[in-house]
Formats: sequence, structure tokens, C-alpha cells
Amino acid sequence: MTADLRQAYAERFGLEAQSAPPVEGPPALLRVLARATCRSFRPDALPEPLLRALLACAQSAPSKSDLQQYSIVVVEDGAARGEIASWLPAMPWVGEAPAFLVFCADMRRNQRVCAASERPHANNNLDTFLNATVDAALALGLFIAAAEFAGLGCCPISYVRNHLPRITPLLDLPPGVFPIAGLCVGYPARSAAVSMRLPPNVVVHRDRYDDATDGEVRAYALRRLQREPIPPAKQKNAHVYGTTEAATWMDQVSRQLSLPERAEFREFLRGHGFALE
Repeated sequence: MTADLRQAYAERFGLEAQSAPPVEGPPALLRVLARATCRSFRPDALPEPLLRALLACAQSAPSKSDLQQYSIVVVEDGAARGEIASWLPAMPWVGEAPAFLVFCADMRRNQRVCAASERPHANNNLDTFLNATVDAALALGLFIAAAEFAGLGCCPISYVRNHLPRITPLLDLPPGVFPIAGLCVGYPARSAAVSMRLPPNVVVHRDRYDDATDGEVRAYALRRLQREPIPPAKQKNAHVYGTTEAATWMDQVSRQLSLPERAEFREFLRGHGFALE
């Protein structure tokens, strides 16, 4: 199993197995190291008892001060699913996945708890926004881990935040509740490729932050180009920068981040119950 873990570690970071450092752990870690995002699903329905168990796993995630400031909307209505899919034509798996969930940051529930307890809710601020978002993200991550242990595939969809004025009324999200991400869930139709990640010495810091990793990032981008070149059809903001035969990860990141995204997000939140002060 140690050899399998080392191979999975090497695959995750684009290394030769013999050059990967020693890694050890229980067999369950192999599933996590070898996980991949699924974008192709079989039509088989997700059994309700399994979905119920996975939702319970999501609710087993840690939560800031036990406030549990998140909600999960299981989108079962076919017309609603079709409408969401129509907003995202470049992501056909949104409509094809047997199940689609929307994970939401939720400040409203505890506002109502305070009202029922005849106490003020004095924490409508930036910290509460962040805490609710982190709570929802932790639940999302644990749902994904549980689903993949159960043999399912998952694909998070952050692009639901590109359509806040549409998805909010569609799901009847009241003030104080907003979606952080959708999630496609189902049985994989085929194996998905493992996506290469930044080397650990770029992401993991010991005792203090180390900013001197530009060379490692460049080496990673070149290594990833050899294994996962980004074709013209997937290159970001081609209407501004054109396309190349194959783009690197660094080029893709800079293409995306060089233009503002979701510029209306703060104003939407402020108009939807979040003070953000």
C-alpha cells in the first residue's frame, strides 16, 4: 500500500514515482490522493437513502462555534434543473448529473433564532459572511469526500454565482442566504483524469510564509503543460488575448484574473441582507 500511495502522490504532483518522497498512511488515503472531478455521469438515479446519508455526512462537518450557518438545496424539480443548465451551456453535466445540490451560506436562520429568543442579532458583518461561507464550504467538501468514498463522482459549480439574480428567486433564497456553489453528483460514466497540483513546497509553509517559490511555480507550469496542455477551446478570455496552440497553467490563471469577475457580487449581497461591515 505504501508503494501505491507513493505512486498516487507522484501522479498528483507530476513526479516520477522513484523521485517522490516517502508517504505513508492507511489505505483510505489512496482514494483521496487519486480523486478526480467527474464531468460525465451515468443516468442511474441516486438512491434516496444514499443521498440522505451523504447529506448527513455533510452536516457532520465542523462549524464555527456550532452556529451551522449554511443550508443545502437539493434541486429535484426538472424544470428548475433545466433552467439552471440552460444558463451554463458550456457545462452540459449540470443537466446530465442525476442529482444537483446548491450549498448556501445562511445567516437568516440564526437571525430568526435570535428573534425567537428575543435577543438582537448584532453580527451582520463581514466576519459573519465569512463564517457562513466557510461553514457551507466545509459541508460541501465533506459531502464530496463521502460521495466519492461511496463510489460516486462530483463536480462543484461555482458558476451559479454568475447568475445570482436568477438562481435566488428560482430557489426562493431569502435575504441572508446566498449560494456559494452548486454540485453535480452521480455515478461516473468513465474514469476522470487526476489533475496535477502545485508542488507541496509552494503551498505548504513551515513556521513562516515563504514567498520565494516563483521558480517552483514556473517549473510546475511547464511540467503540467507536458501532461495537461490547455487547448484553445478552454483558454480563458480568448476574446481579449486570442489563443495559443497550448496554454500553460500560469497563462490560464493570468488570463482569468486579469479581468474582473462578478463585479456586482458585493452589491448583490448588500441588497440581499448582508451588511458586510
